[in-house]
Amino acid sequence: MSTSTVTPPSSGLDRWFEISHRGSTVAREVRGGLVTFFTMAYIIALNPLIIGTTADVNGNLITGQPMLDAAGTVIDANVGASIGAVAAATALIAAVMTALMGVVARFPLGLATGLGLNAMLAYVVAPRVTWPQAMGLIVWEGLLITILVFTGFREAVFRAVPRALRIGISVGIGLFITLVGLADARVVTGGGGTPLQLGATGQLMGWPVAVFVTGLLLLIVLYVNRVRGAMLITIVVMTVVAVAIEALRTVGSSAVEGNTFGWALNVPAVPAEGLFRLPDLSLLGRVDLLGAFAGGPTVVIAMLMTVFALLLADFFDTMGTIVAVGAEGGLLDADGNPPRTREIMLVDSLGAVAGGLGSVSSNTSYIESAAGVGEGARTGLASVVTGLAFLVAMFLTPLVNMVPSEAAAPVLVFVGFLMMSQVVHVDWENPDEGIPAFLTLVLMPFTYSITVGIGAGFIVYVLIKVVRGRASQVHPLLWVVAAAFVLYFAQGLVNAAIG
Repeated sequence: MSTSTVTPPSSGLDRWFEISHRGSTVAREVRGGLVTFFTMAYIIALNPLIIGTTADVNGNLITGQPMLDAAGTVIDANVGASIGAVAAATALIAAVMTALMGVVARFPLGLATGLGLNAMLAYVVAPRVTWPQAMGLIVWEGLLITILVFTGFREAVFRAVPRALRIGISVGIGLFITLVGLADARVVTGGGGTPLQLGATGQLMGWPVAVFVTGLLLLIVLYVNRVRGAMLITIVVMTVVAVAIEALRTVGSSAVEGNTFGWALNVPAVPAEGLFRLPDLSLLGRVDLLGAFAGGPTVVIAMLMTVFALLLADFFDTMGTIVAVGAEGGLLDADGNPPRTREIMLVDSLGAVAGGLGSVSSNTSYIESAAGVGEGARTGLASVVTGLAFLVAMFLTPLVNMVPSEAAAPVLVFVGFLMMSQVVHVDWENPDEGIPAFLTLVLMPFTYSITVGIGAGFIVYVLIKVVRGRASQVHPLLWVVAAAFVLYFAQGLVNAAIG
C-alpha cells in the first residue's frame, strides 16, 4: 500500500478513514468523491429509461400501472410517473450503499444500479415475470452472494486469482471504461459497414462532440500542469459550456428522430420545472420473493439459471472493479489485495439485496470510481461524499440531468490512460501469463462486458496449465470458477435445451 506521506492522524475522522495514513487530505477526498459522483450520475437518468419504460409480462410498468391503453397507445402520464419513481429510488439506494461502503469498508468505491444487470432484468427477465417477481430474483441473487461472503468463499476466490490475471483485469477495465466514455460521447458508434466507426456518420460532427473533444484537451492540459481538481474542473466547465451552447443553438437530443448530432443522453438545459423536485419513493419494497418460481420444474430451472447468470456477472464485475480501483490508488498490498476485502465484498453483496428491495435492480461497485481515485481519493471519506451527493441529487434530479454525458466522458477516457501503466507488469514472454491476460484485457472492451473478459481469462489460464502438465499449480478454487464460467458461457444452449 502506498503511504508515501504518512503523518499521525489529526482527528477521529482522520483516524477512522486513515486519511493521513494513506497520504491524503480531506480536500482531496471531497474532490475525489465529487468526481466519482459526476461520472456516475448518469445512472440517475439512464436507469429510469431502461427499467422505467419497459413493461412486464402483464404489460405493466414497474409502478404497477399499465404501459398501454386499450388502443395500444403508450400512456405518457404513467411512463412519466414510472421514470420519476425509478430516478428517485435509484439515487436513494446509491446514496445509502455508497455511504455504507465508505463507513464500513473505508474504500473509495461508489455503488449504484449496475448497467448490464438492469438491461438483462428489463429486456430478458421482466417480459417473463412481473416486475415485483423480477426484483425478487435480484434479492435472491444478493442473498446468495452475501452467504458466499460470510462463508469466506468470495474472498478466497479473490485471493486465488493469479497476479497476471489481476493485472489483465485492471488494464482490461481501463480499456473498457475508455470505450464507455467514447461511446457515451458518441465519438465511437456502431458503423454501417464496420463494427465501429468515428462519430455518428464516420466523422466528428456536431456541438456535443465538440464539447467532448474540448473537455478532453482541457483535462490533458490541466493534468500535465498538475492542476488540482483537474477532472472536477473539466466536468463543471464543460457542463457550463454545454448549457450555453444549448441555450444559443438548441441542439436537442439525439433520441429525436433525424437529430443525428444531438446530445447523447442528458440535454444540458435549465429545466423549466425548476431545480427542486420531491422524490417519489413508492417503489421501495415492491418485491415478490417467490412468485417467479411458481410453475413446473422447467420454470424453476429457468429462474435458477437466471439467478446464476446474475450472480456470476455481479460476483466477478465487482472483483475486477476492486482490483482496478485499488491498483489505480496504490491501495493493494504485495499480493494485490485491497484492505478490508471482506468488508468491501459484503457491502457490495448487500447492494444487490438493497437494489432488489428498492426496485432499481442490483447495486454494484462502479468502475467510474477510478476517476475519483485518479483525482486523489484514497479513503472511504470520498465514498461518503459521493453518497451525500446522491442523496442531494434525489431532490435535485433536474440539476443532475443538466450534466451531459459529453461533459463527463473525457474523465472516463482519461482514466483509461491512467490504468494502462500496469500492463508492463505482465510477463508477456510467458504464455501461462500472457495469453490469459491478453484475452482478459481485450475481451472486456470488445464484448462490452467485464464478466466475459474475466471468464475467458480464467478458462484459458486453467487450460494452458493443464496442457503444459502444470495442473498442480492451479488453485483448487480456480477449477471451480473455471467450471462455473463454462456453464455461464453455455447458458444459451442450456436455456434452449429446457425450452
